[in-house]
Amino acid sequence: MIDMARYYDLVLGLIPLTFVSITVALVVAGLATTTAVTGGSLVSVGLVGHAMFVNGPVDTSVDTTAQTSETTHQPAD
Repeated sequence: MIDMARYYDLVLGLIPLTFVSITVALVVAGLATTTAVTGGSLVSVGLVGHAMFVNGPVDTSVDTTAQTSETTHQPAD
């Protein structure tokens, strides 16, 4: 399994790489530049969405299994 820090480094590197390479490939294929930029940006946004929501960062320093029933706030009167 890939380390999460390496995963996010990989995603950060892939965002501009996929944007530029897909845009250039679509322009070479004959699409208009605006359409090619849109296609490249959609794939890049998909990478960002995957990194944020599908494989999102997790805070491992917080123990979520220990729940306390005490409240630290004072009720308003």
